[in-house]
Amino acid sequence: MKKCFPYRKVLIVGCGGAGKSTLAVEMGRRFGLPIVHLDKLWWLPGWQTRSEQEFDELLNAELIKTDWIIEGNFFRTFKTRLEHADFCIFLDYDTELCVQSVYARAEKYKGTSRPDMTEGCPEQVDDEFKNWISSFKEKVRPSMLSELKNGSTPYMIFQTRDDTANWLDGFSNK
Repeated sequence: MKKCFPYRKVLIVGCGGAGKSTLAVEMGRRFGLPIVHLDKLWWLPGWQTRSEQEFDELLNAELIKTDWIIEGNFFRTFKTRLEHADFCIFLDYDTELCVQSVYARAEKYKGTSRPDMTEGCPEQVDDEFKNWISSFKEKVRPSMLSELKNGSTPYMIFQTRDDTANWLDGFSNK
């Protein structure tokens, strides 16, 4: 028997290309939770960025709401988001899988903006993004794991997409 999904404020983090947005959309559909894509808060058309102050104001307006799934990394705000969350999912997938997924996504959305990105930011894989993905396990992952282990927010770490899907399938829709 499937159990009811108990969380109303869910964070999804992980390496670029892990599938954070895809998981957020699926969970939002299943459990009736609104989705916040941090990339949409940060990026302006033409790959211009908001100021940190403006980003923080937009993020804080979302954090005080009663229901959400917030997906994305932006480690600078991770601790704050974690303090507001009921639950955190860390997609700790293989780096090569993430790289392959980013290139597949770039091909799928070639010349357009993907649904979880600001309009006017056509999908691309530049060297900076590829290098960030390649160094995620060494540079970002340890700090995220430390915040999770030292915080009070319950969390799950998934290392494969099958593990994530099997866990999600254990819950009833709404």
